[in-house]
Amino acid sequence: MSNADIIIPVDAIAALEHGNKIEAIKITRMQNGLGLKESKDAIEAYLDRNPALNERFKLASSSGGNGMLYVLILGAAALAYLYVTGQL
Repeated sequence: MSNADIIIPVDAIAALEHGNKIEAIKITRMQNGLGLKESKDAIEAYLDRNPALNERFKLASSSGGNGMLYVLILGAAALAYLYVTGQL
């Protein structure tokens, strides 16, 4: 079975849209009964055939870590505020 013949489930495409390639590989693997390498190759081939999705995947996966950074900065700012105002 070639990568072009493997059906990429809608849930796997949604995972790619959110920048989660590992989840997309897991979903594709389970629904098609494939091995890890075959699923990974199928997902990467799908991204190569769909440049618009590939760009969205790159943007989503690169910004994924920024959310945690913002939470940490916000938490540090809240602690600093509480310390300065004497509430901590």
